[in-house]
Amino acid sequence: MSKKVAIIGAGPAGLTAAYLLGKENQQVTVFEKDPRYVGGISRTESYKGYHFDIGGHRFFSKSKEVEDFWTEILGDEMLERPRSSRIYYNKKFFSYPLVAFEALNKLGVIESGLCVMSYLKAKAFPVKNPTNFEDWVVNQFGQRLFNIFFKTYTEKVWGIPCKEISADWAAQRIKGLSLSSAIWNALFKSRAGGGDKDKVIKTLIDSFRYPKYGPGMMWETCAAKSKAMGVQIEMNCGVKEISTSNGKWSVSTSDGRTMDGFDYVLSTAPMRELVASVTPRFPEKAFGSARELGYRDFLTVVLICKDEDAFTDNWIYIHDPSVKVGRIQNFKSWSPYMVPDQHMACYGLEYFCFEGDGLWTSSDETLINLAKKEIQQIGLTKDSAVVDGYVVRQPKAYPVYDHSYKEHVNDIREALKKYPGLYLIGRNGMHKYNNQDHSMMTAMLAAKNIVAGKELYDLWEVNEDAEYHEGGDRGAEETQKVLGRLVPEKVGN
Repeated sequence: MSKKVAIIGAGPAGLTAAYLLGKENQQVTVFEKDPRYVGGISRTESYKGYHFDIGGHRFFSKSKEVEDFWTEILGDEMLERPRSSRIYYNKKFFSYPLVAFEALNKLGVIESGLCVMSYLKAKAFPVKNPTNFEDWVVNQFGQRLFNIFFKTYTEKVWGIPCKEISADWAAQRIKGLSLSSAIWNALFKSRAGGGDKDKVIKTLIDSFRYPKYGPGMMWETCAAKSKAMGVQIEMNCGVKEISTSNGKWSVSTSDGRTMDGFDYVLSTAPMRELVASVTPRFPEKAFGSARELGYRDFLTVVLICKDEDAFTDNWIYIHDPSVKVGRIQNFKSWSPYMVPDQHMACYGLEYFCFEGDGLWTSSDETLINLAKKEIQQIGLTKDSAVVDGYVVRQPKAYPVYDHSYKEHVNDIREALKKYPGLYLIGRNGMHKYNNQDHSMMTAMLAAKNIVAGKELYDLWEVNEDAEYHEGGDRGAEETQKVLGRLVPEKVGN
C-alpha cells in the first residue's frame, strides 16, 4: 500500500530517501528552503562558470550499499581522484597523511625527540576514560603532537577550547588513528587497489571517487531521477510547522500553504529548529534540551586566480594562529572540470564562525580582501594573481559536540517515541557530525521502515562507518538483504 511521505530538506539524506521511496511507488514530497540548489552542505555552487564545494566531499564509504547508490545515480560521471592534503604549521607544509620521516625532518631532531617522549608518556600514563577532545587526542598522540597538529585547527573549527569539546567527536572523526597507526601507514602503505577496504582508516585513505562537476552533480541528478519517478520537490519552500492528529501529519510552509494527509515525515532540518516547529509541542524537558543544542557556521571565500603558483593539494589544513583561515580547498585538484579555463585556478578559503559574529557579518569585499592577504601570507599565491572573488555563507554547518549535547539529544530521542511517523535523519536531523554516507544510510533504513509499514530498524544504531550494528552479524546480514532490494548491485568496474 502506497504511503504519503513528507521530507524536509533536499540534502544527501533527504534525496536518498526520496529516490528510494520513489522507486517503491510511494507518494513523496520534498520541501527545500533553498531557491536554487539541492544537496544541502553537499551542494556545488557556481560563479561565472567556476564550480566549488561547500567544504570538500570525498566519495568513499565502507558501505557497499552507499557505493552502489552513488554508482547507480552517476555511473561513469564519477572520477577516481588521488587524495592530496597537507598541514601548514610554523611556516612549513607537512604531508597528511604522514609521509615517513618528513615530519621528523621538518620538526627538527630536538622537537621530534620531545614528541616521541611525550607520546611514550601518554601511553604509560593515559587519561582514564577521557571525556573531552584534548584528553582523547593526547592519549593517542601525546601532548606535544596535540599542541602542534590538533589544538589550533580544532579550536578554529569549533570556536571553543578543546577541553570543552566532547571526546565523541575525536573518536568519531579520527577513529582508529594513533601515532603508531599513522607511522605504520607511512612505512607500509598498501599498494594501490590492494588491501581490505573494511580495514582502511578513513582518515588515511589515499584515493576517492568524486563527481566530475562536484558533489552537487550527484544530488542534482538524484533529484532529477526522483522527479521522473513522480517525487515532488518544492524549492524555495521552507517548513514553518508540522503537526500531527489522528495518525496523520500536516506541513505548513513558508509561502503560506498547508499540505496534509502525510503518513510519515522525514526531517533533515536542524534538530533545534525541528523540535520548535512540532505541534503538539514536545514535553518541556525535550523542548528545553533542543534550545540548548549548538551549531557552528562557516563561510567560504572563493578566489579565482591566475594559475601561477599552482599547488596540487585537494585541501590544506591551516594550523597557524596568525591567520584566521582554517582550511583551503583547491577545487581544480578535486576535479579539473570544476574550472572552465585551465590557465586559471579556483581556491576556497574556509573561515569557521558563528552566525552573526564579526566574520559572518563582514562585507563580501572585506572578506575577499582578508582572504587575498592571508593566502599570500601563507605563500600559496600572490595577491596580484587574484582576478575575482565570491563569498558563500553556510549556517549550521556543524552540530556542536559540547559536553552536554548527548544528554540533550537523548531527551529528544525519548520524546520522539510519542510522535509515531516522525523520523530524524542526516547530520543536522540527528545532531551527529557525520559524513554523507552515514546520513544516506539512515535514510535508506528509514525508507525500508516506511515500505514495510513497521519499525524494522532503529536509525540511531547506524555507526560512523554507515554500518547497522543492532543484532550483531545477523542484523548486518538482514540489512544487506533488505538494502540489496532497494539498491541494485553495481554494474561494471
